[in-house]
Amino acid sequence: MPEVLSVFEYFNGIDMARRFAPEPISGADFAALLRAEQPFLTAVMRRGYEVPEVIYPFGPGARYRRGDALPWLLANAIPRLCDRPDELYDDAVAYLCARPAAPAVAHHRALFEWLAQRTGRALWIERSGSSIDYLGALADAFPEARFVHLHRDGPEAALSMREHHAYRLPISVIYDVPTQGGPRVSELGALDLRAEPTADDAVTRILASRPPAEYFGRYWTDQLVHGFSALPRIGRERWWELRFEDLVARPMETLEAVRAFFDLGPDRDGRIPRAAALVRSPPPTRFEKLPPAEQEALAAACSLGRRLLGRT
Repeated sequence: MPEVLSVFEYFNGIDMARRFAPEPISGADFAALLRAEQPFLTAVMRRGYEVPEVIYPFGPGARYRRGDALPWLLANAIPRLCDRPDELYDDAVAYLCARPAAPAVAHHRALFEWLAQRTGRALWIERSGSSIDYLGALADAFPEARFVHLHRDGPEAALSMREHHAYRLPISVIYDVPTQGGPRVSELGALDLRAEPTADDAVTRILASRPPAEYFGRYWTDQLVHGFSALPRIGRERWWELRFEDLVARPMETLEAVRAFFDLGPDRDGRIPRAAALVRSPPPTRFEKLPPAEQEALAAACSLGRRLLGRT
């Protein structure tokens, strides 16, 4: 809807130890958090893999080239708000650098409000994949916020993540997965995300591997466990579960429900029908194509997560 500022994949790439830190930091130090690269993302793109969420306009006239250490704010959020992202990025950084010291949450709020004013929007909604993992921190930082949890069934979500190299790399590191036909990640040697790639460096080998799907199911479940532990302190009026499958099957009805949940007012210019028309047919399922042993291991890894979501 035209009055809503959509802040896309903002929180995910910010240093997790500092993104909600309560102690005051200067505006310049906060701006440095958003100017920093996301090293896993850089490592993936530097090796030629596509990351669909990154829509920075690499090419003639752009400040950055594909494979450069792209500031996180320019990777996803800013390019979705204007046609000249480098300029808006510069102005946002200048605005933040001029701010007095404040807790990180105050800087987040100020930036969102500044971006809304700059783009002529009345309110903002932030969307980050996997943010269920830090739901508790979000709820503490934004105690008045409403949350929509959009989720897909675990086995299919896990198999989708395995094909997404910006997920494959960190999940392989977190769970020390065995590489395809080779050793575990921890046995590959030094993992230097910022080093220039070679044909046989550890990052290149991880990205070229197809790790067992069960590890991605474990990641999916672990995130849900972390997030659902925060639900007792979030009122039901502030929380809504939305199934991906419902969105695909009934886009008009589901988007209208999203509009009502966020109390966005009437859809005067017909944005919801246009958005619903963009919804594609359900993606093909992958679980049934796995060998039986892999199906069993992946289903077991997703079992607790599916119970939490009422998907059993």
